[in-house]
Amino acid sequence: MKLLHLINSNRMLTTGIITVIFVVFFGVVGSWFVDKERADVGAGRPAQPPSADHWLGTDQQGRDVFADIVYGTPGTLKIGLIAAIVGVGVGTILGFISGYFGGYIDSLIRFISDVFMTIPVLMILIILASLLDVMSNTMLGLLIAAFGWMGALRVTRAQVLTMRERAYVQVAKLNGVNDMEIIFKEMIPNLLPFIAASLVAASAGAVLASLGLSALGLGPQNEPSIGLTIFWVLHYGALIRELWWWFMPPIIVMVLLFIGLFMITAGLDRIANPRLRTKV
Repeated sequence: MKLLHLINSNRMLTTGIITVIFVVFFGVVGSWFVDKERADVGAGRPAQPPSADHWLGTDQQGRDVFADIVYGTPGTLKIGLIAAIVGVGVGTILGFISGYFGGYIDSLIRFISDVFMTIPVLMILIILASLLDVMSNTMLGLLIAAFGWMGALRVTRAQVLTMRERAYVQVAKLNGVNDMEIIFKEMIPNLLPFIAASLVAASAGAVLASLGLSALGLGPQNEPSIGLTIFWVLHYGALIRELWWWFMPPIIVMVLLFIGLFMITAGLDRIANPRLRTKV
């Protein structure tokens, strides 16, 4: 009940959740009412402005822009979710191991993390994406996750180092509670807001990375996504040709998504940080 009260009184978090739900609703529910064939090449006349038949007009290849956005939004969200879940999952597990057990294990994990932190991620992603013959949304999500676990590791490790010295953890150890029970019953519940915030932030970063790769033509070409739409926008010079009905919708959807994710992260930070709760 206390957590529900914090969420209900946290306008930033509530607004962010509503915004993200709207974007998800647009992509998932919209696909129930829009024929997927309208997003195929040649579905209509090329570069036509909005009309009764095509609510957001068509692109240079005759795709219905509305249908393209509707079916591309879930693909983009899929990339973000896969990258965030895998990356934050790995980072959180390694963070717990590193912070709780310490010693040589901590030194090894921190060394590996520091090595990955020095790698120019964007350049590596570009190289790896260019080497793959076939790219899918799932593969792109996993590729981004491979270089997106270090932030979650550092946040989790820092929190665990603090929590393992607190009285309730020390009392549990004196009572003979094993390490796994301490981690799962005592520590993880207190870290859920931090983990959730890391998950949301990782999703935003993964979506941004996928947009960058797709805009360079290195993203999935056979699966719809907002990044692929932006690639064709740039390829055919929609900005220069002032085809606003083509380049504005994906920008609006992405802006709404990023604003929503940012507000959720800020709201979760207020829940996790007691010093900020009075400002909610």
